[in-house]
Amino acid sequence: MKKITLALMSAGLLLVNGGVFAQQTAMEQKPAMAANVDRAKILTAPGVFGNFSTYKVRPDYYKLSSAERKGAAAEVLAVVEKYKDKVIVDAYLTRGFEAGSDFLLRVHAYDMAATQAFLVDFRATRFGMYADVTENLVGITKALNYITKDKSPELNAGLTSAAYSGEAPRYAFMIPVKKNAEWWNLTDAQRLKEIETHTLPTLGNLVNVKRKLYHSTGLDDTDFITYFETADLGAFNNLMLALAKVPENKYHVRWGSPTVMGTIQTFESVVKTLSMAN
Repeated sequence: MKKITLALMSAGLLLVNGGVFAQQTAMEQKPAMAANVDRAKILTAPGVFGNFSTYKVRPDYYKLSSAERKGAAAEVLAVVEKYKDKVIVDAYLTRGFEAGSDFLLRVHAYDMAATQAFLVDFRATRFGMYADVTENLVGITKALNYITKDKSPELNAGLTSAAYSGEAPRYAFMIPVKKNAEWWNLTDAQRLKEIETHTLPTLGNLVNVKRKLYHSTGLDDTDFITYFETADLGAFNNLMLALAKVPENKYHVRWGSPTVMGTIQTFESVVKTLSMAN
């Protein structure tokens, strides 16, 4: 249910560093659509919209016959195929980890209307009709805001050189973060200092935890969506502990609530697993 990125707790390391697995130029912000959306580009470019939504499957779904549920799963996969030239959809199984949801969808698109169209069609499938939305968050990716080559060259070098070298990620986390008015009324120089203090103790964990940041102010009732992926839950826990100790936390009015954890799976696997469950 989750693919991971690391800047969760504060709006710093990856929060304030906007974007994440890599940086792209503004010219790559809205590439021409091909037959399929280029996954590598859309996951690294700024100016991309990310929609995170969690769902709880209603018990009545399991009153349908196995044949009906199999057909319902097929309908979902047809919708994914229909939108493959407009959106990238990632699915995570959260059942067993989360009380409030069974699965998480992360949808990327250059045009938010394309995400909306996909989600409308998804909810119109039989599987979608039996899946209630329990949380929905919208954000946009941006280039680094604070830990840049110009503003903080040493930390930028450490941040950009800390490549993930762990095993293929198995788990993903989605953690929303909201700042208070005091944070937004700091000067740029004051926020930079806070973010530098936030970033430094996290660098050692980035080899085991991938991170990505989405900016949500004005788009949703939060300021950031932090996303992480890892194969090492102990390393992720250490990262969160490091972030919990930074002074920047005093500016948080929301950190998590919910914190969503899931296993990284294909959309087909998630839907079939939940359609076969009794």
